[in-house]
Amino acid sequence: MAANGMLTEEQLQGYKDEGYAIYRKPLFGPEKMQKLTDIFEEQWAAVGRKLNSELDTPHFRDERLLEFLLADEVLDLIEPIIGPNIGLWSSHFICKEPLTGKQTPWHEDSAYWKGRLSRFDKIITVWLAIDRSNKENGCMRVIPGTHRNGFSEYESVDEGQNIFPTEIKRSEIDESKAVYFELEPGQCSLHDSRIIHGAPPNASPNRRCGYTMRYFSTEATVFPEANPGFKVWLARGRDLGGNTFVNA
Repeated sequence: MAANGMLTEEQLQGYKDEGYAIYRKPLFGPEKMQKLTDIFEEQWAAVGRKLNSELDTPHFRDERLLEFLLADEVLDLIEPIIGPNIGLWSSHFICKEPLTGKQTPWHEDSAYWKGRLSRFDKIITVWLAIDRSNKENGCMRVIPGTHRNGFSEYESVDEGQNIFPTEIKRSEIDESKAVYFELEPGQCSLHDSRIIHGAPPNASPNRRCGYTMRYFSTEATVFPEANPGFKVWLARGRDLGGNTFVNA
């Protein structure tokens, strides 16, 4: 039985226990999805088709993306997980070109945001597939249940082989437990900001692009002094943490 017409009770319990869920229905209708894809292609071309670091917070410079980021289709999906008071934290186009050897090292999103918010227990990422995403072209993978472990220890890695310069110590990772998120275009995954995840390099001839849409419960406070020039939107409900939103 569907809990909210989107995720089932079993999926919601799985998210709570394991830190992730997969939504295999199209998140947006065909026309809306095509519009998002076109915006991505435009932005990707504008930065010379560079890797994902060039496409962080694209909605800051192109507010057409707010149509998708603040859409009921997305907010209805995540509300049963983080509650009715939702802030838009960030977004990111992540594109792996064909035959590009860099991997996304094992990490927790929350580790990169330490000190920027007051809490991390209700931050969720929706990873929407623009291209087909599978093992061959470097789909995302997670270590289930690790969202309950707190911050991990990191070590430096070769930036020539990795998108980030640090990675969770390999001694803390059991790769045999990894779950791979294989998605068709328009499908999405959801994961807790604290879960350990990463992605292998794209060794295939096929591009792999996704749009990450990140949200937080407004119970959390975003610290202005730790987020200079950063913008957050009130996506739904009301502010509970004394935040300064662009649209409220």
